[in-house]
Amino acid sequence: MDPPSQPITLSPAQATKEGRELVNQMLSMQPEANAVTGIMAIRKDGSSKSYTEISIRFQTIVTSTNLINLYQANQSNKTQNITIVSTPGQPNIYFSGPNPFIPGSSVKSSRDTATTSLSGEAIFAPFAGSDFSIADLGLEFLHWPDQKLLQKEMKRSRSCRVLESTNPNPKSGGYFKVKCWVDNESLGILLARAFDAKGDMIKEFIPGDLSKSKATGQWQLGKMEIDNLKTDSSTTVRFDVDK
Repeated sequence: MDPPSQPITLSPAQATKEGRELVNQMLSMQPEANAVTGIMAIRKDGSSKSYTEISIRFQTIVTSTNLINLYQANQSNKTQNITIVSTPGQPNIYFSGPNPFIPGSSVKSSRDTATTSLSGEAIFAPFAGSDFSIADLGLEFLHWPDQKLLQKEMKRSRSCRVLESTNPNPKSGGYFKVKCWVDNESLGILLARAFDAKGDMIKEFIPGDLSKSKATGQWQLGKMEIDNLKTDSSTTVRFDVDK
């Protein structure tokens, strides 16, 4: 079908039903194991003088039971490692410190490592001083109980669905609501906006350069940017991807 030229708004019952179905689709996607490097550029306080570039490495490990995403940021002599474990039907598990997992296996004990489990307000801390929180990396809003599909429309020349996720108990530093535009073909997020309880927009997330790898045929993200409206700062990540 051709994408609708005008937005299609859903009834409340249909919005809840289709919202949950879309989230289940997104969470059930099984990406291939991969690793990608890039540069994360941070601009603070709206000033071109306050500009920092950090080398990053993102890796996905696929096991028989879960999906493990490793995020590493290297700046001078300082390295930050974040591990996010996603298991179907369960909340994300967050860790800071050395990777507590072995590729191809389930969780192993971290009692003998410096790895720290993160929860509550801790997952809303910035990743490597950027405008991305740790929860942003884990797409934590997709695990909230209230999911609604508001409408279907065109966005950035793509046919998409507009998903609204509401957090009934937002933590300090967290979001009350996230509205995102999901691409119909790739199920990737074309645009996302986070709001506080007053309805004011806090952050805007803009992925870019979405393409299919010539080598693997998998969808890949070449760039992503997040703007923090409260601090007037922004962070842009550019990945070294297969063109």
